[in-house]
Amino acid sequence: MQYTTLISATDLARHIKDASWVVLDCRHDLANPGAGHAAYEAGHIPCSQFADVENELSDKSPGPNGEFRGRHPLPERNAFVETLRRWGVNHGSQVVAYDAHGGMFAARLWWMLHWVGHDAVAVLDGGLMAWQALDLPLSTDVAARPRGNVEPHPSRMTTVTADDIVANLSQQARVVIDARAPDRFRGHNETLDPVGGHIPGAKNRFFKDNLQADSRFKPAEQLRTELAPLLPSPENAIMQCGSGVTACHNLLAAEIAGLPGAALYPGSWSEWCADPSRPIATGG
Repeated sequence: MQYTTLISATDLARHIKDASWVVLDCRHDLANPGAGHAAYEAGHIPCSQFADVENELSDKSPGPNGEFRGRHPLPERNAFVETLRRWGVNHGSQVVAYDAHGGMFAARLWWMLHWVGHDAVAVLDGGLMAWQALDLPLSTDVAARPRGNVEPHPSRMTTVTADDIVANLSQQARVVIDARAPDRFRGHNETLDPVGGHIPGAKNRFFKDNLQADSRFKPAEQLRTELAPLLPSPENAIMQCGSGVTACHNLLAAEIAGLPGAALYPGSWSEWCADPSRPIATGG
């Protein structure tokens, strides 16, 4: 059985020593990039390895013309596949990603695995808290795995560029959905968004609205009821956020709801607002 969206802590515990499973700890703090690794060293799910959002799930080098690509640009597909091999991912591996933030960062890794055509990847539903709620152990050992042999494959995950967003401003053929908190979307949080506001015409779906009080995802039927009005035609939707990370949470929620097909804008708001020629809306 392949897990392709979510996995429970109970199911993960049954397979934690399975050699064909690769577990990756994606804990991170946007305000303190070193916090995730420090938390991993203090205690993590046994056999898991650390996945660095800043340096392994992103490539901060500028674009071909020296342009800023946002706070967390995607790495090249082949470079990411090489990272997966280093983590020991094989063609037949089941990958599980977790964090301690309701899937906020694990969903980015989930999307990236699908992006390179590896479908057997799931987010631990409820994250580390769900694991600990079952009194399951933590470890401080660093997992060592032989090099993997995973290869890139065709993907159904798509991306768009800032130019695509600009073109859509006049065409309005696609809906842009922003995963940031409402205050950031409206332009009222200068700490995280020095340039406040959102892409004109965008709609707001805060990623935390996908979760229940225990940080597990809402049931698929409930997610579908909530997301369907925003996604009447998912293939014509674009997901974005501050830097292309939490947008993946909305993409995962849509997948769970049976509404796949939306594209990711990897540069997201951090790339968009860096160019003063691009229009900005506030309020809403």
